[in-house]
Amino acid sequence: MKKDLGLVQAVYPMPVLMVAAYDAHGKVNVMNVAWGQICDEDKIILFIGEGKRTWLNIQESRAFTVSLADEAHMDVADFFGIASGNRIDDKFERTGYHAVESDRVHAPVIQEFPVVMECELLEFLHTDYVDGIVGRIVNVKAEEAVLSENGKVDPAKLHALMFDQFQHGYYVTGPKVGQAWNAGAALMKK
Repeated sequence: MKKDLGLVQAVYPMPVLMVAAYDAHGKVNVMNVAWGQICDEDKIILFIGEGKRTWLNIQESRAFTVSLADEAHMDVADFFGIASGNRIDDKFERTGYHAVESDRVHAPVIQEFPVVMECELLEFLHTDYVDGIVGRIVNVKAEEAVLSENGKVDPAKLHALMFDQFQHGYYVTGPKVGQAWNAGAALMKK
């Protein structure tokens, strides 16, 4: 017998996507986005509310990157979700991570995350019910360490994080690996 749980975002798993963009001065900001998805062969949609630092940066730069967060970088991925670029000016710098400019779009590639999609902005969606950013994926880069013999990303090697809306946990294929909004909390005190 099923028990009523009320209103719960009952989709599992959710991706853990690191969305990065430059501001008008070339400063990097990265945001953790779980509400995003591939929406066509070469398109991605990210459900980011208007006014977020990353939203404003994408509006300015017209480009962004989307990296897949992995288990090895869970603490920083979580920090990118709990820290607001509108409130913490040195958000990216606190992590000690490294960014280089994409050679395909005007957006930062975060070196530590193993897979990245380089995207150009197609449109902002704003309706009564949804705010979103649609981008065209122009290229995907991946570290050789996460590739299989056929040159494609191997999920068993990637250890990509999945977010669960039920318990607010991070998982990889298999056991839970961390608690969302907690794993990166120590970086808030820097």
